[in-house]
Amino acid sequence: MSIPLHQLRAGVIGTGFIGPVHIEALKRLGVQVTAICGSTKSARACADQWGIPEVYGDYDYRAMFASPNVDVVHITSPNKVHVEQSLAALAAGKHVVCEKPLGMTAKETARVVAVVKRRGAPVFAVNYMCRFFPAVLQMRALVQRGELGQIIHVQGHFFQDWLLHATDYNWRLLASEGGQLRAVGDIGTHWIDAVSFILGTRAEAVFAHLETFHKTRYRPRGEVRTFAKVVPKTMLPYRVDTEDFGSVLLKFGRAKHGYVNGTHANAAISQVAAGWKCSLALGIYGTKGSVRWDLQQPNEIHVGRRDEPNQVLQRATAGFSEDVAGYTDYPGGHPEGFPDSHKMHYRAVYQHIASGRKTPVLFATAADGHHEVKLCEAILKSSRAKRWVRA
Repeated sequence: MSIPLHQLRAGVIGTGFIGPVHIEALKRLGVQVTAICGSTKSARACADQWGIPEVYGDYDYRAMFASPNVDVVHITSPNKVHVEQSLAALAAGKHVVCEKPLGMTAKETARVVAVVKRRGAPVFAVNYMCRFFPAVLQMRALVQRGELGQIIHVQGHFFQDWLLHATDYNWRLLASEGGQLRAVGDIGTHWIDAVSFILGTRAEAVFAHLETFHKTRYRPRGEVRTFAKVVPKTMLPYRVDTEDFGSVLLKFGRAKHGYVNGTHANAAISQVAAGWKCSLALGIYGTKGSVRWDLQQPNEIHVGRRDEPNQVLQRATAGFSEDVAGYTDYPGGHPEGFPDSHKMHYRAVYQHIASGRKTPVLFATAADGHHEVKLCEAILKSSRAKRWVRA
């Protein structure tokens, strides 16, 4: 028997950039956000801002997991504690939405996969929310119906510029906090997951080249929120042990629908691309046609044909509507973007929970998150060995 979404209650770990994004999206869905966990000062401030009744300071997530008023845990803490907190939440019987990457190494993320496979385990999702842009769902439908023919190749990029300057700082720059891959692990996996979702199959092998332009950077004495500005006078030098940008070739396996088999893809990933704020761009090229999309213009997809006029399809208009029913709320011409993709993602997860797992699993699972971490390890190995590496 299904229950209303507003009867489900969420607890959120983390109060930085992405934590409030989760909170805002959940509240738009009518889900109760009953608990917040973080440093004592930031958790209290976040609770006051959003009207959250239970506050767990000093990062006491285990106390939050013990609360009878939390059904689903959203983990938006630094990467190094994702697996630890995921396993503790699952042990407490809580459903989980975990930020990407799922963990620091494939060895530790395999532990999450093993627990989730157990009979009766809670629902587990990894926050690859790009799957829930209507354009991505539409492109997936075009591929799976064969409207683009056999898929020949895929190309694209994910470009940002928020770490362009040597004085830009965030914990993600440190391998000890975010993992050995930074640009690829942080934003590149969004590109890879979106393409995997569209094609209906995973990448099996990679060839990569990674570069660190800023060998030395400057950091403040304390921590800095993501995308926040800091005063350079307060900063100290340190050696950088993660990449600023890279190029990745990928080979995808065979999809069940038969239109993808051994398809090659190439992606350029950069967090030092001046002028690009958050451009996840991709093109899918088949024997009958192509589709192109950019997150910075999320409501349009460009359809290309060899012998017919090209088209620009707009969300919620003819040719870009039926396939995304249930994952778009506003009429054509009323833009939906980044916050809406989170809302649609959590709607899919919470409906799956509320329905007793009777809805389709379109969201990224623990197994998907584990595979992305395996790919990151293969990408790092490939860049060092200068050869193709299987994931």
